[in-house]
Amino acid sequence: MKTKIYIAKKIPSHVEEYIGKYCDYEKYEGEDAAGYEELLSKLHDKEGVMLSGTKVDKNLLECAPLLKVVSNISVGYNNFDIGAMKEKGVMGTNTPGVLNDTVADLIFALILSAARKIVEMDSYVREGKWISTDAEKMFGKDVHHSTLGIIGMGRIGQDVAKRARFGFDMDVLYYNRKRKAEVEEKLGVKYADLNTLLRQSDFVLVMTSLTDETYHMIDEEQFNLMKRDAIFINVSRGATVNEKALIKALEEKKISGAGLDVYEKEPIDMDNPLIKMPNVVLTPHIGSATKKTRNDMAMLAAQNLVKALCGEIPPNIVPELKA
Repeated sequence: MKTKIYIAKKIPSHVEEYIGKYCDYEKYEGEDAAGYEELLSKLHDKEGVMLSGTKVDKNLLECAPLLKVVSNISVGYNNFDIGAMKEKGVMGTNTPGVLNDTVADLIFALILSAARKIVEMDSYVREGKWISTDAEKMFGKDVHHSTLGIIGMGRIGQDVAKRARFGFDMDVLYYNRKRKAEVEEKLGVKYADLNTLLRQSDFVLVMTSLTDETYHMIDEEQFNLMKRDAIFINVSRGATVNEKALIKALEEKKISGAGLDVYEKEPIDMDNPLIKMPNVVLTPHIGSATKKTRNDMAMLAAQNLVKALCGEIPPNIVPELKA
């Protein structure tokens, strides 16, 4: 008899077919993803669930007495109540690796767009303001041969560093909990403490996971250390940065611009001051949003789920839930 699972988000048909070989499944029929209340009503007889970002807490687990595995279709898993999952013996998996290059591409799109004022200049042309080609208002900031500081040298950070070093001849500094000598040797990057990185970098990229330790790790004190012409990029999690401090730094011209894919509140409120700042490039949390990458993430999540329910050890158990 096949195990019962619930698919809480629309997935590609070939991934659904793969799951159907091993599991009896029920799926959410909406276009986006099942909400928390929907999950509460669906998991009472399910041993597995595939979802993306929906909160998995003690209350949900109480309503799912048979649940063995939660497969997140994402790299992040701050939606997991790790303590509650440990207590209930529920496995949690995620989908690292498959999205690294795609996210690194977006990061460089933000760096280039913010540095060369692409969004601002697009409006400049469309609004008929293009009169002179040498006005200083058009001047941007060179990316090539500048210094990029990466906070969080994980797999995505390394792919960004590779693009920076070998594509744009940039100097790369990095700050990480643990120094990575092999990465330094392979990519020619240099380790720096956080304050040194902030002072010396032309572009500052936050690419760290969200934990109690990294919550608001970039605050007013950190922005005060940055160069006045520095550009700040965040593609990690919104709460790694104190957004009020970022807005203040931009308003007071302590930094020159920003490129953001993540925010403290998502979707962003339309009265957020960032919306009206022409020197800030905003994207709606689309780091992994290409068709191929999202399909690959869904398949990896499905494979994690199936392996766990078949009694195998899936390759991507989140670290805090490993035995």
